[in-house]
Order: sequence, then C-alpha cells, then structure tokens
Amino acid sequence: MPDLHSLSEILLSRPNKPVELLALMQLIQAKYRYLPEEALRELASYLKLPLSRVFAVAGFYKALSLTPKGEKLVKVCCGTACHLKGARQIQGALEEKLKIKLGETGADGKLSLESVNCVGACALAPVVMIDETVFGKTTPKNIGELPLLT
Repeated sequence: MPDLHSLSEILLSRPNKPVELLALMQLIQAKYRYLPEEALRELASYLKLPLSRVFAVAGFYKALSLTPKGEKLVKVCCGTACHLKGARQIQGALEEKLKIKLGETGADGKLSLESVNCVGACALAPVVMIDETVFGKTTPKNIGELPLLT
C-alpha cells in the first residue's frame, strides 16, 4: 500500500465536481504510477460518485492502471506501420532482454513493458518509446543500445 499522504493535496487541486473524475485519476496515477484502491475510494467520496463508476472509468481507459507500473515505461508500438516492420519481433526481444512479458512490471519495479496501438511516428517505424522519448527504426538487434536497457 503506497503512502497516500499527498492524496488530499491532489484532490483539493481540482473542484469536487464529477466532471473532474478523469483529470483527478490522471493526477493520482502520475503521483503513484497507478491508481491505488484506497485512493479511488477517497476519490469517489470526494466527488460524491458511486465507487462502481470510479472503478468502471479506471478499467475503461488503457492509459490508467489498477496495478503498479515501473518507474520507466517501455512501450512497443504495434500500429500498422510498426507491425509490418517487425513490432512483434521487437516485443519478443524486449521480453527476453527485460525478463518480463508484455503487460508486466519487473520485480524490482524499475521497468514496465506495454504495447500501444500507435504513437504517430509511422515514418520511424518500428518504434519503441521509453517514457515519452521515441526511438525509431528499432530492431531486435539494436534494442540493447536503447538508454536504460544497456
């Protein structure tokens, strides 16, 4: 269970109106790297929303997570251009290199591996992102050269 000492500060940063639900979830996730259950309970209470609605929204958006994410997110683009240029092979090479499967976080909590539908960098396909930095023209052979993976 994470220390939720700054949760009230996050909640009070936005008006307690239901329309603020997604914005507050994003702020909570930015702080804790996921949406802790206790934080969602407090969020529901703050916005006077049923807990079921809060969890429904949390489960609907792929960008939101109910499980802890690593300090760094490694994302493999699996959009059409990247798929055609070997995204699945890159995914396999990353799984082997990081010793985690797609959708998992390493035991040390440092890295999480995810796939995304498209990062909008098709000219650089195939693409891997580490946090918000895009690395294009990746191959299974050169992924070891990516920062944080060396």
